[in-house]
Amino acid sequence: MQVCAVIPARYGSTRFPGKPLALIHNKPLLQWVIEGVRSAQCLDHLIVATDDSRIESLCQDLEVDVVMTDSDLPSGSDRVWAAVKNINCDVVVNVQGDEPLITAELIDQLVAPFQKDAGLEMATLAESLKPEDAQNSNVVKLILNKESEAIYFSRFNIPYSKNSDLLGANLKHIGLYAYKKEFLKHFCNQKPVAIEKMESLEQLRALYMGARIKVISVQQFLKGVDTPEDAKQVEKILSSRS
Repeated sequence: MQVCAVIPARYGSTRFPGKPLALIHNKPLLQWVIEGVRSAQCLDHLIVATDDSRIESLCQDLEVDVVMTDSDLPSGSDRVWAAVKNINCDVVVNVQGDEPLITAELIDQLVAPFQKDAGLEMATLAESLKPEDAQNSNVVKLILNKESEAIYFSRFNIPYSKNSDLLGANLKHIGLYAYKKEFLKHFCNQKPVAIEKMESLEQLRALYMGARIKVISVQQFLKGVDTPEDAKQVEKILSSRS
């Protein structure tokens, strides 16, 4: 089974322009992501997909393959597909370019289910939901069936109960995905659907399409970088590990 990981990295972030090149503990954010991913045992190929020559230059310095993609692509998934459509692989891993705490172990855990289930189309990660995150709409929640497959994702606390918040009945989603390559193609060819637009969650398109999404529960703490304030928090974490 050939596995290709793609890190989509756009320069023009609305909330944090130039984010992939922002220095965090003396390294560009994107470099932390690349170094965290590239030693995964399951990977045969690692690519950065970008629309900016400055990011391309960093990748060349780090000796990682880089593909220039159209700035007008509507989503990270479309950028990933543009990068791999001519690559010979079976499974594609979409690694968020703003996760500087990502590790090779998480990539290996994400890909492992595809080795056991030839019919699996998609997988993602989750962790326990903290009480303070239950009502936070920036934290995506998900619920599972008995096979540890996603039933639904929401920015709201699901399942709903008027008596309690039912912590433990749901999980916090970690936005790292693996797809069968053929499914990723179908996914990107499917226009956004109503539930996806209403929740602003792209993975709901996959559920609408009837995909089984395997969810792997992990214990490792991740902290994505959406704003300069997030970058400062991550820098403190990385500094404490030095």
